[in-house]
Amino acid sequence: MQPNPFGGVIEHLSVDQVKAGLEDGSILLVDVREPNELAAERIPGAVEFPLSTFDAAALPDPGDKLLVFSCRSGQRSQKAAAAAQASGHDLYRHMAGGILAWKEAGFPTEQG
Repeated sequence: MQPNPFGGVIEHLSVDQVKAGLEDGSILLVDVREPNELAAERIPGAVEFPLSTFDAAALPDPGDKLLVFSCRSGQRSQKAAAAAQASGHDLYRHMAGGILAWKEAGFPTEQG
């Protein structure tokens, strides 16, 4: 883990790690982009949780999965992790590079 520029700590997961975790069911991907962004394009299986209305108390329960934040490029997901930690949640993982890195890797997306 590394210091998060927005507060707390952060663990940067690669798109390969996240894709593998989505495929094997070990990751719950929480996309903090806004509804218009999600309607245009999203990662299959990601849960919508816009940063503009972020409420750490309302985060989905990941059960035995790792909750990983994602966004467009990796900035808002780090902000979400910082906000979650500030609210007392032990959530510090995000997908480095966001959906841009996901697409660059050639991984699939879907419309809204």
